[in-house]
Amino acid sequence: MGWQIGYDDNRERDIGYGVPAVCDHPGCNGKIDRGLSYVCGEPYGGGEGCGLYFCYNHLVTFDNLCDRCRDGEEPYDPKSLCYDWVAKKGG
Repeated sequence: MGWQIGYDDNRERDIGYGVPAVCDHPGCNGKIDRGLSYVCGEPYGGGEGCGLYFCYNHLVTFDNLCDRCRDGEEPYDPKSLCYDWVAKKGG
């Protein structure tokens, strides 16, 4: 299975490096994709990470966790799909 386009049943949204997105950190509109380079912990969550996607300003790169997961707090609310992806899918 490739990681270009997939689906996260837990968050009910598309994921993968082929999915343009914005950082899930509140107030940040940094452009990213929903590939492995930007995921907190592991895709779909579980373990130590929440499975949300963050720009490099909001992902602690040495452990690949967002600030809330690093501090043992509840995850942020995931953001909806970005306009670029909705337009590409034809929705």
